[in-house]
Amino acid sequence: MRILINTLAILSSGTGIGKCTYYIAKKLKEIDNKNSYYYYYGYYSQKILDIRKFLFLQSTLDKFRKLIRKMPFVFWFKKLAYYFMITEKFEFDIYFEPNFVLLEKIKAKRRIVFVYDFSFDLYPEWHPDDRVLYLRENFWRSIKRADRVILPSNFIYEEAVNKFNFEKSILRIVYLGVDQDIFKKYPTDLVEKVCKKYRLPKNFILFVGSIEPRKNLRNLLLAYELLPPYIKNEFSLVLVGFSGWKNENIMKIIKKNQNRIIYTGYVPENELALIYNKASVFVFPSFYEGFGLPPLEAMACGCPVIVSNTGSLPEICGNAALYCNPYDPQDIAKAIYELIKSEDFRNYFIEKGLERVKFFLWDKTAEGILKIMEEIL
Repeated sequence: MRILINTLAILSSGTGIGKCTYYIAKKLKEIDNKNSYYYYYGYYSQKILDIRKFLFLQSTLDKFRKLIRKMPFVFWFKKLAYYFMITEKFEFDIYFEPNFVLLEKIKAKRRIVFVYDFSFDLYPEWHPDDRVLYLRENFWRSIKRADRVILPSNFIYEEAVNKFNFEKSILRIVYLGVDQDIFKKYPTDLVEKVCKKYRLPKNFILFVGSIEPRKNLRNLLLAYELLPPYIKNEFSLVLVGFSGWKNENIMKIIKKNQNRIIYTGYVPENELALIYNKASVFVFPSFYEGFGLPPLEAMACGCPVIVSNTGSLPEICGNAALYCNPYDPQDIAKAIYELIKSEDFRNYFIEKGLERVKFFLWDKTAEGILKIMEEIL
């Protein structure tokens, strides 16, 4: 078979979808020697771009994206750019789209699309306006052409069926993975070297994710303020991730509390893994996730995890995380306090996390997708 994967998202490799696209494309190529793979970057290629070559660009790209979103008519610029995309008259047996919207100009006998969640439709206030406009304009029209729709969790499957009336026959669930060659336990000297680079304290509570409404930073900051003074004096709050959108008030709070709240911005995966290793507790109070990679990454690095009791997170984290109500800062603070105060409690969740994460491998993700490809031809 001639299989095409839209790999444009790899050019934003620091994002969640960029990361997923890279690992899926890479692992499919590794496990499948029967089929020919092609990759679309606005042009066709048979080479996967090395994600690591783009890591140094991520902070710059983050600033550029924020600038672009402030420009008027950005949605129409996107439509114009799509019109001029280079799509030579190739035809493929399968076109796999790992980023929501099937491109109309790509010709294929069968089409598969990965849909990570429906937050753009259910909670548009959490997203940049241009993204909501683009997805509402294109997603529902293009999804009708999909032969299979892959979803990352049973939670999103239930939404697809019950809230959006998808036909069950076209839906498939495939879990995502964690690169456990990167996210793992490391020697102390390597951990300390990276923490020194980012000027991180001896003890800290960690959050990883974009600074955006869905990630619920407001309630995390309120929860941190509710902790006893002696804990805040000993444990700083460290935030890692892109600066995101719709976060002006959050960024002001961070700036006013730089003595105790540290914002690093984007950190490459190889260094992020070392920061996970150092963290005393990882907290992920997101309102809504279709899957949720950061908690699993933290588990793989031996960091005890606190997550929301909403969305897909209970399904993905199982009994390997301490749960909190993301809408209640006091409940978030209580969970943080309980983990910090009890070494036995922390060790319990560290052990459970290391076991849980073994289930989530990119090889298994690729195998699941390949099986779906084979069933439609």
